[in-house]
Amino acid sequence: MDNPADVSSDDGAARPASAVQSVDRAITALEFLARRGEAGVSEVAAAIGVHKSTASRLLGALQGRGLIEAAGDRGRYRLGYGILRLAGAMGGRLDVTSQGREICEELAEQLGETVNIAVLQGDQVINVHQAHGGGAISVNNWVGRPTPLHATSSGKVLLAYLSKPLQDRLIDAGLHRYTAVTVTDGRVLRRQLAQVHVDGYAITAEEYETGLNAVAAPVFGAGPAAIAAVSVSGPAYRLPVAQLGETARSVVAAAARISERMGHLG
Repeated sequence: MDNPADVSSDDGAARPASAVQSVDRAITALEFLARRGEAGVSEVAAAIGVHKSTASRLLGALQGRGLIEAAGDRGRYRLGYGILRLAGAMGGRLDVTSQGREICEELAEQLGETVNIAVLQGDQVINVHQAHGGGAISVNNWVGRPTPLHATSSGKVLLAYLSKPLQDRLIDAGLHRYTAVTVTDGRVLRRQLAQVHVDGYAITAEEYETGLNAVAAPVFGAGPAAIAAVSVSGPAYRLPVAQLGETARSVVAAAARISERMGHLG
């Protein structure tokens, strides 16, 4: 039986726990159908731990939204085309990940360091793919972790290619200090962003984490906007500042290859 207690939503309003549980069940059902390809009501009910009648109502609601559809006339269901509407918002990110995966693996093997593909999400950077180089002693998993625009190499690249009004708004909102050398002066950061267009890459030396250096280059799609950034990061003793310019050439070349695959004409 559902717990009647209320829980608070992000906006502070009370929400019945049963509603949260229903959302969890719906997601579990979709994941189950994604794994199985298709399934009947009884199978879904067993997978999500509810009575068959409850599963039937849940599947009916998902079908009404187009997220699932009937698989023939045997009372079975499969994912529907409505899933594509949701995935469409992630399309560019998914594409750049699939198109860049092999290139990132090659770059990580070549340099022996960690390679990431990152995209802009609001006022932060999200890493969507990571490849591990053989030189890594211990590797942080950056995938899915939000990182700041002004203190990471990927962030600086993506910030550099934003429109001037948006760039100004993000900079003027304040620049948090993460280490002793994090750039928190907007004028200094704007000069660095202008230099990204000259050099074709951005570097950070211990600005987000002490002992961590990185270099990133932009990935372009069919238009002039940077749709992602490719970065190489590693410990400062293995990836010193003096070496970042040389490393940048390999990163820029890899980003250009991914851009070509994404439809950029150069």
